[in-house]
Amino acid sequence: MPSLSFPLAQLLPWVYILALLPVALMRTPQVLWWPARLAGCLGLALAAGAWLQAGLDGHGNDRLGLAMVGLVGLLALVIIDYSWRYLEGEPGQRRYVLALLGTLAAVATVVTSSDLFLLVGAWILSSLCLHLLLTFYRDRPQALVVAHKKFLASRLADVCLLLATVLLVRAGGDSSIAMILDAVNARLQASGQLGWDLQLAALLLAMAVILKSAQLPVHGWLIQVMEAPTPVSALLHAGLVNLGGFLLLRFAPLFSAAVTAQSLLVLVGGLTAVVAALVMMTRISIKVRLAWSTCAQMGLMLLECGLGLYELALVHLLAHSFYKAHAFLAAGETVALARRHALHPHSLMPSLGSLLLALLLAGMALTLLQGLWTWLGPTYELPLAILAIGLAHWCLRGQVLQGMVVFALLLGAYLIWHQAAAWILDYPRAEAPLPLTWLAVLLCLGLYVLQAMILARPKGALAQRLYPLAFAGFYLDEHFTRLTFRLLPVRPLRVSTFPTGDRP
Repeated sequence: MPSLSFPLAQLLPWVYILALLPVALMRTPQVLWWPARLAGCLGLALAAGAWLQAGLDGHGNDRLGLAMVGLVGLLALVIIDYSWRYLEGEPGQRRYVLALLGTLAAVATVVTSSDLFLLVGAWILSSLCLHLLLTFYRDRPQALVVAHKKFLASRLADVCLLLATVLLVRAGGDSSIAMILDAVNARLQASGQLGWDLQLAALLLAMAVILKSAQLPVHGWLIQVMEAPTPVSALLHAGLVNLGGFLLLRFAPLFSAAVTAQSLLVLVGGLTAVVAALVMMTRISIKVRLAWSTCAQMGLMLLECGLGLYELALVHLLAHSFYKAHAFLAAGETVALARRHALHPHSLMPSLGSLLLALLLAGMALTLLQGLWTWLGPTYELPLAILAIGLAHWCLRGQVLQGMVVFALLLGAYLIWHQAAAWILDYPRAEAPLPLTWLAVLLCLGLYVLQAMILARPKGALAQRLYPLAFAGFYLDEHFTRLTFRLLPVRPLRVSTFPTGDRP
């Protein structure tokens, strides 16, 4: 287990914390953004310096934490600068900047902390600060109702986190994450089993991640929280939702030996990915489609962690963060692109035979390349099989031979990223139970075939029957919404006398 100590990177939270003081004292909107923008630049410089420091030190560095520090530093700079331009002329900018800096400081603490109590406390604080950002427009009823649902789901997750923390600290004898993981490894070497306390801790951590990552059946708030400013949506979908994946990667040695927690992650994550992918096909709004996409991507990431595919999960986490930040901040260009595609809708409807042929060609290409990859180094059959299903349509781009070459190059590019992620994580290879492996493959294959049938025959009987259910989100969110209102009703709306702008 690499050391969780990287002194330069641990200064990152303090950059955003120290920027809070001048912002709190300033009143002029044109001036209060400068401490935040300076903090964004310093944060990215610190992240680059931390990687340089790690390269000079050579060994004993937490590369996973360093990767997350670089991600946080870059996203923070981009989101702060975008928010400065987006909220120009809006009232309440000081309140927004304070909440944004508080959220960034808490997230930076989560990814740099070597103490479990500090990590959990910072994650809870990030959720509370995010609540202030989600309710920035206080006179919008929809924003308050959805933030209320998210608040309750997050507090339930916090209870699971705290209970798991108590069990882990009790088992490790200390709150240091490194010592807890050492205790996990020592117990596995001694008896080959975790024991009831660590099994329960892993299950509670998995439940907390499911709740924090907007998985079924508490996913509704992530889809409906569209009343917040666009940079807040980018911060939520590119940053805070991904913290669940980071926690699973941080405690990968624990989850690799906890079959119950693995099963929960694969089952809930896989079903969420399938349901969200089907519902996303019925949505027209770009931001709502992106929200359902995040729900599906988080489900797939949890499934990967449940299968022990931690390298694939890390590549997925980093790629999804950058993609979603760009997608939300460039949503206007996405709308223009969608309108251009709408002029030629029939050119986007492949036949069922071509889609099934693409899947067959992908399987053949994967089988033929397997021998070459075995000669070059270790093979990774399961992650490559999942990627092959997702990238199968590339086999029919242009000529068949050209498409299969592109398909092989994409899988080869993933192998390079896989090796980089393995170097970052430095974990021993984990093997998932065979039933979970088959379940994951069947879910991916079933989703591909179902989507192929719908795309090929959008007016067929299957699509006509499935569309109303998918458009309604299969009515999964209604039960949780009613339960939240019964447990803790929303407070009456206080209408502000000041305008709050018309930007979604």
